[in-house]
Order: sequence, then structure tokens, then C-alpha cells
Amino acid sequence: MRRIAMVIIDRANWGRLEPLATALRPVCDLHLICGGSTVLSRFKAPADDWAAQGYQVTRLFHEVEGSTPGTMAKGIGLGILEFTTAFERIDPELVLIIGDRSEAMGAAVAAAYSNRCIVHLQGGELSGSIDESARHAITKLAHYHVPATERAKERILRMGERPDTILTVGCPGSDARVEVVPNGKILAVYHPVTTRHDEAAAEMTCILEALAAVHKHTVMLWPNIDAGREGAVAAVREYRSKHGNEWLTMRTNMEPGEYARLLAGAACCVGNSSSFIRDASWYGTPVVLVGDRQRGREFVEGVRHVPVTRASIQAHTRYQLDHGRYPPSDLYGDGQVCERLVPMLLAVDPYSQKAFWQEVA
Repeated sequence: MRRIAMVIIDRANWGRLEPLATALRPVCDLHLICGGSTVLSRFKAPADDWAAQGYQVTRLFHEVEGSTPGTMAKGIGLGILEFTTAFERIDPELVLIIGDRSEAMGAAVAAAYSNRCIVHLQGGELSGSIDESARHAITKLAHYHVPATERAKERILRMGERPDTILTVGCPGSDARVEVVPNGKILAVYHPVTTRHDEAAAEMTCILEALAAVHKHTVMLWPNIDAGREGAVAAVREYRSKHGNEWLTMRTNMEPGEYARLLAGAACCVGNSSSFIRDASWYGTPVVLVGDRQRGREFVEGVRHVPVTRASIQAHTRYQLDHGRYPPSDLYGDGQVCERLVPMLLAVDPYSQKAFWQEVA
């Protein structure tokens, strides 16, 4: 039975990969290697939930306190050490890594330099901050690819990856679409832009002031662990202490199904989460995408890009609330990704030596 290691470094990873893990579990020796915020108590340690569900879970502690660019860089170094040890113990034939985060970068370096075959999901996309550089670097370390869109696939080919290493197109998260049940709420998520981490507090305050003016029941997730988190968190606490929060509910974490239902049924999404571009497209949920953290991503009709100003956020949120839902889209997955991908993962030939395809074709 093929042994596969799936790297999970935050709750959002699991939201994308849970359908794939569910499909792989009966047909392979699946191990979840959990690092990043998945093992930290202040993020509710979701890795404990997955272990309770019967998954084989390895927990890695490699985050460095501080949420600064320096601590992120140090965390990558510690991650390389910890992931290397985990890979040596588990000895997987394939290592599945998703996305563009710094923790994923550490896992990719550890796997590549250990001569382990990497399958990278969501390569070839464009986005803001340092994440875009990490995503493309992981693509060049990876041996097989599962891009989410056709345009992303084209970029991977232009990066010199062999056509036969692209297994399929689409995000596995699309396979877990939920029914749209309108809830009348605004869903808000703001994550710091690491290349402008010192502006996180001001940007969070701007979003809060705009949403307060709209004054509709809002569920906001606390920001992720990236550089700038402490400033963004402090801004929320200061705002709540001065102005109250009868319209605002703060949440640390959500189980993927709960989050999907909230997003699918939301009257509007406001902030800069990638899920507002990807997941919201499956449901036609109106989106106000704030700032440039997701700059360059493909988006559908329901996404309105706005600068980080109170007036702009407020005006476009009101517009989207008045507009209502948009047509759903299969841009980021058709709901049958795992059906195509699982047989391929069980059949592919693991290899470690790469070459730039256009030079050897």
C-alpha cells in the first residue's frame, strides 16, 4: 500500500485537503504531518481533532513567537529540521504540499533535499506579499503538480515543468461544496500583508470602522500567524474596548464545514482571505476584496477589489449587500477533483531528479 504524507500547516489547508484525505484514507497509508498553527493551543490545535477522527497524525512545533519577518524566516529554518525528521521516520513515497505559506516552504525544502517526491497543489497562481515567491519556489522543488485553474497550469508549463507531471486541474476543496443557506451575515477576514507588516494595525482599524458604519452582524476570524499579526490583534482589541462590539463576533477557528456554510450563505465577504476568491466563487457569494494581499489572482464577477480606505470599503460593502448573490463558478474546481486525482496519486512513479523541460524536450 502506497505511503503518502500530507503536510497541513493551518486550518485553511485542511479545508482544501479534507476531501482528498477522506478519499485517500481507505486506499493508502496516509499520514498527516501537522505543523504551523495546527498544533498551537491559541489556534485551538485542530491537529488534535484530526487525530481524534482516527488519522495518523505527527505534530511538529516549529513556529517562533513574535510574528515578525525575522521570526517567519527562523520558523522556516526550524521547519526544515522538524519536517526532515518526520519524513525520515515516516518514509513516505509521496509528500503532498499545498499552497504558498512559509511553513509549506520549509516542508518542501526538507522533502526535496531528502530526495522525496513532492506533489504540489495550487501552484502557478499569482498573489500578493512574499507568498507568491514561496509558491513558485515550491513549484520548482516539486515533482508533480495539481494546479487549481487552467491559467495556473499554463504558468507551471512556462516555468519549465513537464506536461506529464501535471496530474489534473482543480482544487480538491471544491468536492466538499455545501448547500447555500442564506444567513444574512457579513464574513470578515483580514490577514497581514507580510511585506507591509507595520501597516497591519491601521488596515485592520480601517476595516473595522467601515464595517461598523455598515452595522450588520459580522463574523470575523482572528488574523493568521504571519508578520503583523500582533498589530492587527491589538487593533481589534483596542477598537472593541472603545466602541463595543454588539455587531461583531470574533472567532479563533472554525471547522471547515462550519466555515464553508458561513461563507456560502453570507450576505457579503469583506477582507483579504484567498477563500473569498476561491471558495466564494463556488457559491456566488458577493465579495469586497480589500487591499493587495491577493493581487494577481483570477477572480469571478462577484469580487470587487477596493483600496484600504474606510470610505471605499463601506461603499462597496453596501453595494454588494444591495446587489445580492452572483452566478456560481467552477473556475477553481468542478467538484470532481478527487475522483480524478486519487487514482493518479496511487499510480504515479515517484522520482527525485528534475530537469527543465523546455531544455530537454
